[in-house]
Amino acid sequence: MKKFIIAVLTLFSIPGFAQSPVSTRLSSGYDVGMAYSKNNYNPSLAYYQMINIGERKLFSLGWTLRLGAYYGDNLNYYTAPARLTRGKTGFNALSEPLIIKNIDTVRMDYSSMTSLNLGIRAQVNLGVVELGASAELLGLTLGKSRTGRYRSSTGYYKQTNAAGVDSTIYFRGANADQKTRPSRLNVRLLGDNDIGTLSTEVYARIRISQRLSARVAYQWLTTEIKVNNRDAEADNDRFRSRIGMVYAGLTFPIFY
Repeated sequence: MKKFIIAVLTLFSIPGFAQSPVSTRLSSGYDVGMAYSKNNYNPSLAYYQMINIGERKLFSLGWTLRLGAYYGDNLNYYTAPARLTRGKTGFNALSEPLIIKNIDTVRMDYSSMTSLNLGIRAQVNLGVVELGASAELLGLTLGKSRTGRYRSSTGYYKQTNAAGVDSTIYFRGANADQKTRPSRLNVRLLGDNDIGTLSTEVYARIRISQRLSARVAYQWLTTEIKVNNRDAEADNDRFRSRIGMVYAGLTFPIFY
């Protein structure tokens, strides 16, 4: 995986060195830094390529390839699928309409995963200051299996013994401890329809020199896990956590 990532980044950086900073409408470079909030860390390396729009090159649009490693402590992961989070219409004891949701929780003492995502980026160029936003669209995530504590009042799974007899196991007591792993596929489908680990951010970049800029951002990161035993009550094995983090890092432009 590491050799593949290095090869991809090298391939896409070649056009930057081959073209003149004066003649091209393209700009590219690398962002290196880390997003942080209490108990959450997300160091990352990203390659970007932008096309400058118009004669003044005030606006830029482009794409980014981001490699990020996430580490979190004391996390609650909540039911992910939109069909469960949006709920269904029901009625209370007074015959008043209400939304019934089926939200369970998986408590993780520690979570870690590594993702490689392709995204889009838009930017406003104001001289030495650049303002922009980016969103990841598609990618893959890898990570170790870990144990989480499943919290559900009604959730259960089926287990077959050596004699071939099925039994119902509720997520309670010792059975609440369940093996989990990161969801491998990342796809942006908007809102609770999203799948996997994806980030969105707004950022400001201040140019220090032609080859170095300081970059600060606010990042919204969604991470997702799957449990080994699928909940038969909700027909679900996906859970997600959403985190807001402050990012600080450096940008190394290949050219402007």
